Amino acid sequence: MAAITAADVNKLRTMTGAGMMDCKKALTEADGDFEAARDILRKAGQKIADKRAENETSEGFVTVAVSEDGTNGKLVALACETESVAKVANFRELVQRILDAAVRTNATTKEELLAVKEDDGLTIQEHITDLTGKIGEKLDLTYVTLTGEKVASYIHSDSKKGVLVALKNVGSADAAAVGRDVAMQIVAMKPVAVDKDGVDSATVEREIEIGKEQARAEGKPEAMLEKIAQGKLNKFYKEQTLLNQEFVKDGSMTIAQLLDSKSKGMTVTDFKRVAIGA
Repeated sequence: MAAITAADVNKLRTMTGAGMMDCKKALTEADGDFEAARDILRKAGQKIADKRAENETSEGFVTVAVSEDGTNGKLVALACETESVAKVANFRELVQRILDAAVRTNATTKEELLAVKEDDGLTIQEHITDLTGKIGEKLDLTYVTLTGEKVASYIHSDSKKGVLVALKNVGSADAAAVGRDVAMQIVAMKPVAVDKDGVDSATVEREIEIGKEQARAEGKPEAMLEKIAQGKLNKFYKEQTLLNQEFVKDGSMTIAQLLDSKSKGMTVTDFKRVAIGA
């Protein structure tokens, strides 16, 4: 059995960021083999992750990056269980590491991003598992990317909500400023689609049936139910689709009218909204 010194423990702690006692235990179990000890710590993190898999993650941190030419945006959200963990340095550092990896590799999916291998030989997934072992909480990654003529972003003041929005026909308008206003609208009003054409058929059918049932409950004649339901569907489009929503900063215009006033024909082609705990 190898003698485990304080220097050995400190070296492993520097390598992994794990606690002193965890490092000492891992080194003892690995008989002084540092690589084996790192594997032991990683497995311990996986055990914690498995054990806490059903826990809720209502806290966390959102960060975003938009390319220099403004045509692509990437948003990373790492959720955890408690507010205190979301504020610690190694948690924030991991979020930034993940975003940097997404930008560097131009990852298109969460799965692709999790598989990215860093210079230290560990994948992003392994880094998340390692931090899970250190902090003892479930961590849950959300990753979205968006491409367009111009992409703007917004992170809410609580750092738990973020939006990417793609604009078209920007012209000479300030895309970042206009996009920020639209993105703030998306955070606040939670539209389900850009416009009515983007609402899936299942949602449309459900809203029509709800409209019919409400009208029927109000005693309306069966012959009028379809027309009444269509009217309620149009109201749904106005309230729940981005371009038709009233602008929260100026209720006298819709988002479509806001965009057109900044540059003729400017519109939104797509958006991504991410919210931790909501």
